[in-house]
Amino acid sequence: MTRKPGVAIVGCGLIGKKRAAALGDAQLVACADIVREKAAALAAGTNAVPSNDWRAAIDRSDVDIVIAATMNSLLPDIAVAALEAGKHVLIEKPAGRNVADIDRIAAAQRSSGKLVRVGFNHRYHPALLKAKEVFDRGFLGEMMFVRGRYGHGGRVGYDREWRADPALSGGGELIDQGVHLIDLSRQYLGEFTSVAGEARTFFWDMPVDDNAFLLLETATGQTAFLHASCTEWKNLFSLEIYGRDGKLHVEGLGGSYGVERVTWYRMLPEMGPPETEAWEYPGADTSWKTEFDEFLEDVRLGRTPAAGLDDARAALAVVERIYAASGYDRR
Repeated sequence: MTRKPGVAIVGCGLIGKKRAAALGDAQLVACADIVREKAAALAAGTNAVPSNDWRAAIDRSDVDIVIAATMNSLLPDIAVAALEAGKHVLIEKPAGRNVADIDRIAAAQRSSGKLVRVGFNHRYHPALLKAKEVFDRGFLGEMMFVRGRYGHGGRVGYDREWRADPALSGGGELIDQGVHLIDLSRQYLGEFTSVAGEARTFFWDMPVDDNAFLLLETATGQTAFLHASCTEWKNLFSLEIYGRDGKLHVEGLGGSYGVERVTWYRMLPEMGPPETEAWEYPGADTSWKTEFDEFLEDVRLGRTPAAGLDDARAALAVVERIYAASGYDRR
């Protein structure tokens, strides 16, 4: 019988737990975290071996895929080491702190011939998959603009966590949740040749941004107006996609963000109020499993992942330009 692909998860916090629960037709064989107790907790009830040595975990002969789910500063080292060890890699967004990090991983990927998928899991939320299906069928007509908002309210002590340390995170809310908005907008509008905006720190006592405002344009003038915030107080996700023939509005991500739904507004020839059709997805978040199932198929077929290092690089190129314009020192 063919062995299931073996997975090592490096970083056993919240995201590592989500990944472990969504392995589908693969098996967890190793868990690594600098806090060994976290690795042991993730391995409990499985045959996986826990460790606080991530290099030993990825070097195991029964590991085929490495999932890197650590703080941003460690992601490139883990990905490069895994590729050099001959493993496929799923690396959580943003995949690094800057474009140079992505280029380093890409060089290792080219040398290894292995696959790298970047964890832009938001693409795989049911409402966003449905929106992309409607878009791909041409029902919106020529694209005009995207308006996106994504935010949360933080928590007590948020400004003392690793995400608030630019040496570990590479930035604040823009590099955390903002890269999802940039990535999703690129799916509908394409590459952004003009980047404007500002990152600001309004509330949290930290040297990174808690809000970012972006105005991005393609070579042909399609525009994305985006706002990422960790002073949202009531968690929010909203992505509006406007074409000449209609509009899609995706709201919610489940849980504290509210029920996922997508509404399609169809422009009528006589204009006036549009026809509407809506879909709701009140179940559990399936994006992690859908994404990983696709990666397993990528590996099986030797297929280039849909969300890869080029996408991470494009998002971080926007982030770097906004931070530079805003005067943030991310060293």
